[in-house]
Amino acid sequence: MADILHETPDNPLPDGITASHMTARDGTRLRYAVLTAPGSRGTTVLLTGRNESIEKYFETMRDLAARGFTVAIFDWRGQGGSERLLRDPRRGHVERFTAYAQDLDQFFEEVVLPDCRPPYNLLAHSMGALIALSAADKLVNRVRRMVLLAPPLTFSAPLPMKWLKRLAGFYFALGLGSRYLPGTKRRGVLPPFKGNRLTTDLERFTRNQNIVRAHPELGLGGPTASWIYAACLASEQVREPDFMATVRIPTLFIAAGADQVVSTPAIERYARHLRSGSSLTVDGARHEMLQEKDLYREQVLAAFSAFSKTGEIA
Repeated sequence: MADILHETPDNPLPDGITASHMTARDGTRLRYAVLTAPGSRGTTVLLTGRNESIEKYFETMRDLAARGFTVAIFDWRGQGGSERLLRDPRRGHVERFTAYAQDLDQFFEEVVLPDCRPPYNLLAHSMGALIALSAADKLVNRVRRMVLLAPPLTFSAPLPMKWLKRLAGFYFALGLGSRYLPGTKRRGVLPPFKGNRLTTDLERFTRNQNIVRAHPELGLGGPTASWIYAACLASEQVREPDFMATVRIPTLFIAAGADQVVSTPAIERYARHLRSGSSLTVDGARHEMLQEKDLYREQVLAAFSAFSKTGEIA
């Protein structure tokens, strides 16, 4: 397993985890892992956010397995241990979010459905939550319930989202989609804990940075103009009333009360207007709730466990 997954002293491999690669329909190589729970009562498909890897979720995989869930997870194209899409591997790039959704569909077909025990529930963070929501019409006959953590329905950015989309779209139209927008370029610089917008937990923050220090090939810099444009389009799509009317999977949205990356009020409003939706806000938590202090993190895990089993929030 050491040639596929990477452990560090403060982030050991979960016992019993298996990992391999699959080849997407366009030839892109994608890395995945499965942790089978003893006496499994079903499977959690765990979807990560932008600039995350399987390694960052070892702890969460163990916690879910302890609750009786087999866990299936993969690295999105262009990040983690999956194949990068540009010559510069640090650029967080994709041309369209439908490519992510197609990879998720193939992951179900080739790994989850044949190898993992049903029923299937989905737990997704940030970008992964937006992808899951955008693919809800294709997941409806596969996934029993979804729990979406801090989906980027609107971004907290220096520019309003409509202007961010216009700027990124301008780059994209000029054939410059693989470039960074002004102010987004970051090359291998790990930010300090003080002032970070992701978590209040120093230990987990340090652990996640140690993963990238030991294995820099897992990390990314900033998103390209193309990625930003695709994310804005996907966010617009899922907010359209006609789209919202098609979402039939019971879905719990969990928002972070102190989120400075995406809009918590937007998530709460969205859930109220979705026939199949409900919401929970974890007061005081920052954006990466599964990387937060136990006080916040345990609320998320308890809510997921209760909702995935009963359809109700604990």
